[in-house]
Amino acid sequence: MIGFFNSLWGLFSIDMGIDLGTCNTLVCVQGEGVVLNEPSVVAVRRGTNQVLMNGNAVGHSAKVMLGKTPAAIEAIRPLKDGVIADFEITEAMLSYFIRKVHNNRRRLVRPRVVIATPSGITQVEKRAVINSAERAGAREVFLIEEPMAAGIGVGLPVDQPQASLIVDIGGGTTEVAVLALAGIVESQSIRIAGDEFDDAIRAHIKEAYNLMVGPQTAEEIKLRIGSVAPLKEEMSMEVKGRDAVSGMPRRIVVNSVEIREAMLGPLDHITKAVRQVLERTPPELAADLVHQGLTMCGGGSLIRGIDQVLSESVGLPVRIAEDPMTAVARGTGRVLEKLDLLAQILENGDE
Repeated sequence: MIGFFNSLWGLFSIDMGIDLGTCNTLVCVQGEGVVLNEPSVVAVRRGTNQVLMNGNAVGHSAKVMLGKTPAAIEAIRPLKDGVIADFEITEAMLSYFIRKVHNNRRRLVRPRVVIATPSGITQVEKRAVINSAERAGAREVFLIEEPMAAGIGVGLPVDQPQASLIVDIGGGTTEVAVLALAGIVESQSIRIAGDEFDDAIRAHIKEAYNLMVGPQTAEEIKLRIGSVAPLKEEMSMEVKGRDAVSGMPRRIVVNSVEIREAMLGPLDHITKAVRQVLERTPPELAADLVHQGLTMCGGGSLIRGIDQVLSESVGLPVRIAEDPMTAVARGTGRVLEKLDLLAQILENGDE
């Protein structure tokens, strides 16, 4: 009987791969590519886990509320450092995204789901992801480690006996891994990534100018003038916020030189992680990387000059993947196409 219902649900459901990120959640559907890319933000009634029952409760609409909500509403990010910080809100968010992919149908929607998770999370954290996805409506949940999904997504020969080095800088975690023969040979997952660059910018502006700015403003500064290597033409921009002393609104002008200095702290942790993985890599595989180099993906790979700095730090060629922000999601989609063949690199709730 269970098999009958699974078959019935399968007829009406769209199987999907999910990059469940700290900043953004992406959904990939077999044959269609990435069909959803929305912020991992949910609006709730303050002091409760009750999601607002309107079209502005999840994703893009909820993100614009960050730091701007009235007393009765709170916009929160239910994932922190790549793992679930709030189970109920994550479940509500996943349920919303699953229904949205199915055009908001509720009945007979029980898809199979492949979810990418950081390589450094615990078994308890993995179980939390599986449980949240199942309660959100998935009939079967498979987990794949993010660096493997990223390697598959950018087209690296991960099933071959040659080394591939992937560096995935997301919002909450940076994943560094050497891949070969459909496995992860060496890896390191650090909870320092895009969010820490934003935090460093906020801290610098507060210290240098006594000005308080929100996370969205810091992210805008990073995207517009942020860099980790000198620019041919340095840039500046106007920043608005709240004076830390008087409490009054105020504006300042910051330049790319000072923002670059602020961003060097998180960058140092990332370069150290890459070096540590390389130092542990077996000699024969390390030899492959002399010519293969490393591939970068994730939103953090778009920071100006980060490929140049990494290349100089480790002495290897560095390339940024095409469409780096969707690499992990595309990898989960390709895994969906070959679930039977790739079973050895997946985990699910039955294990």
